Amino acid sequence: MTGPAAAEAPPSLSLVIPCYNEAAVLRDTVTQLARAFQEGHVDVELVLVDNGCTDDTGRIIDELIAAGLPVVKETVPVNQGYGNGILRGLRACCGSFIGFTCADAQVAAADVVKVYEIAARAKSPKLVKVRRRFRMDGWGRKIVSIVYNLMTTTMFAGLGSIDINGNPKVLPRVYLEHMRLESTDWFLDAEVMIKAKRLGLEVLEFNVLAQMREGGTSHVRPSTCWEFLVNLCRYRFGGKGRVAALPDKPAQPDALADRAQ
Repeated sequence: MTGPAAAEAPPSLSLVIPCYNEAAVLRDTVTQLARAFQEGHVDVELVLVDNGCTDDTGRIIDELIAAGLPVVKETVPVNQGYGNGILRGLRACCGSFIGFTCADAQVAAADVVKVYEIAARAKSPKLVKVRRRFRMDGWGRKIVSIVYNLMTTTMFAGLGSIDINGNPKVLPRVYLEHMRLESTDWFLDAEVMIKAKRLGLEVLEFNVLAQMREGGTSHVRPSTCWEFLVNLCRYRFGGKGRVAALPDKPAQPDALADRAQ
């Protein structure tokens, strides 16, 4: 993550949003997020990744930028996976805190702001995320989610989460840099959690009400379950998932200092 040098101070938070054919929901999602962060007096940049879209998502991102919203655009010419979109967006991030979330507005904008504020106000560095309660999924999707979370927490005890894929996730920039993230598929969320544990980064998870997807379609496929299983085995038994050692435990970024003055 080597965001472009800027004359102005970097934002408090860079929030990556990978977008794959999200034209039906993206404008409302971004508008709500921008308004919520403005009302919370948080200096945010929303890094929207056109993740190989074949609909009007790219054009909508351009229009949001033209409208003056705090949006940065990154483009992946050909979709190579959910994780790849996030990795591409992370390279453009400049904030003291970095996070990522989905474009479908299944977590209310006010809750996204709350995730950041908890992370920024913590006395020591934390990874802060949501746990989606009362999810409006079909029974098949719920069963898959329960089995996946049980498998992950059994194979990697002490992750501090029972909703591994719950987003947004927000953490100090320096920890994310030392994670050396590499998953280009849906396993990226689990990789972040596993590497947070290996870096000694405490996880805080709080409950939110998962909202109904406002439009578009989910991009999770049956093959995703197989990807999860293969990756879990590789990270548990195959020696993957190494992190860069932290020379000393980093101090908590003082991201709210300007706001407090």
